[in-house]
Amino acid sequence: MRERIGRIDAGIRYMLFASLMFALMGVFAKLLSGTMPSLEVVFFRNLFGVLLIAATLIKRPMRHTGGRPWLLFFRGMMGFLALLAFFYNIAHIPLGDAMTYSKTSPVFTALFAWLFLKERLGAVGWAALILGFAGIVLIAKPTGMMLDKTAWLGILSGAGAALAYTAVRELRSYYDTRAIVLSFTGIGTIGPLLLMAVSPYVDLPELDMLFGEFVMPRGETWLYLCAMGIFATLAQFYMTKAYGVTQAGIVGAVSYSNILFSILFGLLIGDPFPDVATWVGIGLIVAAGLAVTGVKRTVR
Repeated sequence: MRERIGRIDAGIRYMLFASLMFALMGVFAKLLSGTMPSLEVVFFRNLFGVLLIAATLIKRPMRHTGGRPWLLFFRGMMGFLALLAFFYNIAHIPLGDAMTYSKTSPVFTALFAWLFLKERLGAVGWAALILGFAGIVLIAKPTGMMLDKTAWLGILSGAGAALAYTAVRELRSYYDTRAIVLSFTGIGTIGPLLLMAVSPYVDLPELDMLFGEFVMPRGETWLYLCAMGIFATLAQFYMTKAYGVTQAGIVGAVSYSNILFSILFGLLIGDPFPDVATWVGIGLIVAAGLAVTGVKRTVR
């Protein structure tokens, strides 16, 4: 019993620290977005992750059984697409809003489980889904019945993260934590390089989140890049450790703290204070995520 409580406490500490690191990563990503395209910010965020993980391998090689390469690739690709949508939103909307969109992942996880795994949701689960999507609408504030680009990308960031986190829970039984993180940072480094290489030959303004020409960093930009890379890698590593030592439901609940961290840091760098509709939307999304988590624990 005492050992179990200790594991839960460790998971909570790891996730709180990861949430703080995620929020700080967002701050520097937003500062960088004023001088370079979001695609390049994603490239550097993941490049630093690759280098830091590689450095740890020198002292302690990875030890794992492996055997799930396609699932590892899938985790990396979904994480990359979710991060690309997230960073684009960071550049164009308040940091707290962008973070809240990304935290819709538990709602999408429940929806995907119902669609593809035939898991039962029940009345509470369906109510949570409705609350979550109502929260998205309140934050997006659509004109008429149309959501704008950042709202759709916010949905993509949550859905992509849901698929990636689901894969993490399976992969942790087969791979070293660093291998799981490396699958994400590796694809997140190669993908932007390829997209930036073809960007000069592509003229699709509506897909500006996918393309962008490389801009050589200068001066303090290098400091911002280093800070973002370090905070991002620490956040990813400790989030993965948190899911590895305690129940996903507990870790997921604690992870909502990064919304508050992001709002506070966003205010410090010039974001507007959230209006009433946004606060209500945030509350609905958090409530939906917690409710879905509770339903999944009950079913199990």
